[in-house]
Amino acid sequence: MSSGLETTDPSVNSARLPLAGLLALFTAGFLGILNETVPAGLLPQMSASLGLPESLTGQIITVYAIATALTALPLNAVLRRVGRRTLLVWSLGVFAIANLVVAAQPDFTLILMARFAAGVAAGLIWANLGVFAAGLVPKHQQGTAISIALAGTPVALSLGLPLGTVLGNVASWNVTFTVMAALSAALVVWVLLALPNPGGAPAGQQVSLMAVLRTPGVRSILWVVAGYTTAHNLLYTYVGPLAARADVQDQLQWVLLVFGGLAALSIWLTGRFVTAHHRRLLLLSTTLVGAGAFLLATAASSAVLMYLAAGVWGFGFGGAATLFVTAGIRASGTDEVQAAIVTVFNVSIAAGGLFGGLLLARLGVASIPWVAGALILPTLIVVVAERRHAFPSTPAADT
Repeated sequence: MSSGLETTDPSVNSARLPLAGLLALFTAGFLGILNETVPAGLLPQMSASLGLPESLTGQIITVYAIATALTALPLNAVLRRVGRRTLLVWSLGVFAIANLVVAAQPDFTLILMARFAAGVAAGLIWANLGVFAAGLVPKHQQGTAISIALAGTPVALSLGLPLGTVLGNVASWNVTFTVMAALSAALVVWVLLALPNPGGAPAGQQVSLMAVLRTPGVRSILWVVAGYTTAHNLLYTYVGPLAARADVQDQLQWVLLVFGGLAALSIWLTGRFVTAHHRRLLLLSTTLVGAGAFLLATAASSAVLMYLAAGVWGFGFGGAATLFVTAGIRASGTDEVQAAIVTVFNVSIAAGGLFGGLLLARLGVASIPWVAGALILPTLIVVVAERRHAFPSTPAADT
């Protein structure tokens, strides 16, 4: 896995995108986030069934993010010479088994162990999606390919919570986890049919993590990922209380639909323009997420402002995964950076949830969007300032 944005499939010689393979990668990323977020909509059912308080049952979400954060870097280092399709198949198999264990309703300790295993598998998937996609296409199509493959993450982030709520209403939580297990197993077949199995780099060509971190621009990129993701997750984790503050708690699924719809449009536009306008898109994305946070801060008792804030925030957020991975690979010249991005991303998810909970308990829901907006400001300053190595005006890596 030593090369950056280079074609790893020697059969690539066509201008047509390999959509079957790219959509398989999209679905893998979607399932990774779906596994993480769907339980949030099932907590009342699960808590009642297991005889546990929701605060304890909710740790099945936390342990997933922690597992990804703890294992993405070391596991990808150990397994860097294993074929990427092989890693993807292994990870999807773990998803299937872990979800079946949870669906079987054993004791809570086994559920937590299964969720930890699923989080480990998610780290392997997310750390390899971008470079896998880039290796399927010629160089001039790599921005589009990465965008398609990584789009599953923001789509699932926008739809995971409402989907979990709907599934909890029409079927039991056990059935929901069984369905996710079946989807994971079906995707294994799709991956085997649609994707090649490019291997990792020979030992002498591997790039160490410390070498990656010493590369000019990489630490700035990770800082931006941390600030941006923590701010986003403050808002996303507590969008329910924010909707209640605006008196639209019974319209949460529609608020999230607006968020998801604008995020989908952003994903498409990012894929179309990321190669030539990466820096401008990242500046726009960061600015819009900050603007959405400040709109949420002023949305008390205003349904119109709540929907406007969700739309602005979603449009800003949609292409973020593509923008971050593209920046990391361009700056470092290696796909090894993706494991670091995944680790920082998941630490930030956990930090956003924990920090938001403290804010909610001590200062009230009104404080959350103000703090999120305050986090975005220094993040935006770094994006503006780091125009040489981290976020250059011209995509030198693509020329």
